[in-house]
Amino acid sequence: MPDKLLETLDHAITEVIGPQASVVDATAAFPTATIDALRQQGLLGLISATEVGGMGHTWGDAARVVERLARSCGSSAMVVCMHYCGAAVIERFGDMDTRRAVAAGEHLSTLAFSEAGSRSHFWAPLSTATADGDDVVLDANKSWITSASHATAYVWSSQSVAADGTITLWLVPRDVTGLAIKGPFEGLGLRGNDSAPVRASGVRVPASARLGDDGQGFDVMMGTVLPIFQLCNAAGSLGLMEAITAAAIAHCAGNRFEHLDSALADLPTIRAYLARMRIETDKTRTLWEDTIAAIEGGREDTMLRVLEVKAAAAEAAMSVAALGMRVCGGAAYRKEVGVERRFRDAQAASVMAPTTDVLYDFIGKAICGQELFS
Repeated sequence: MPDKLLETLDHAITEVIGPQASVVDATAAFPTATIDALRQQGLLGLISATEVGGMGHTWGDAARVVERLARSCGSSAMVVCMHYCGAAVIERFGDMDTRRAVAAGEHLSTLAFSEAGSRSHFWAPLSTATADGDDVVLDANKSWITSASHATAYVWSSQSVAADGTITLWLVPRDVTGLAIKGPFEGLGLRGNDSAPVRASGVRVPASARLGDDGQGFDVMMGTVLPIFQLCNAAGSLGLMEAITAAAIAHCAGNRFEHLDSALADLPTIRAYLARMRIETDKTRTLWEDTIAAIEGGREDTMLRVLEVKAAAAEAAMSVAALGMRVCGGAAYRKEVGVERRFRDAQAASVMAPTTDVLYDFIGKAICGQELFS
């Protein structure tokens, strides 16, 4: 990504996105200012092709945007992560009008994969799609849809209509008749990401709303959604780690034992904890950058790296966040220190499908030469 574009993004973060972060967290408000700022810069269309008015950048660039956002506002990073995931599917399979809308920043996307019945097994939808003339009728009990009340439309998974494949994907407008959004979201962290269950009861969409072929949704999930989601989700964890580490260092360097005339950072134990935080963050960044290189270079180990990067980043973020709370002591509980909000935000990635435990199983199968979904 060009340095000038990152400088523009950083300016928006400093002037608009960062200052709203604590309010977003405290009130569980959707980060509208973030979306408006990114729309004005054209960044909602970052990965849309130039032929439809987008910027034509890579998934790696999308992840770099998410990482920058996460340093200031975890909720903003999560919303934009899911937008890029949906946008990647739309760019590949959507009609020209929708692709142009995404490129212009007029369409905020998200994924609707997780379901109450199959939980973190996002590849196993129980929802149904039934043909009815030129339409399809959808029935589902979706859970944890980010931007549920604010997305323009969902990239929606269901069982196939008639094909032998297990999954078909659809573009489902948020305001279509028959959808019930069960918000608002009240969670531990990422409180502004507007994640909510959505129930579809006899939702009718045209057959042309299908994204890709009937029954080919699994291939799209594995080939398009999983790589960009894993990369951007890991970016969110990495950005939080950078912010927590920076806040902890600033606190320990800037606060003193006045009766001893020494800073907190003068204690070897404190410096050792800060060193561990820096090492974990740098290790995660190295794996993340290598995953970007694997995806963009089409390397043979791409799937392994894709599986590894979210698991590694999620676990490292929880470790770094806990160390940040530890070295800042009682002060870490004060919101102005900038650690406790990010500590809460950092807990989400490990339990977000595919969860860390599921990924460990997949990684184990991959390195043992077994089929992932056998």
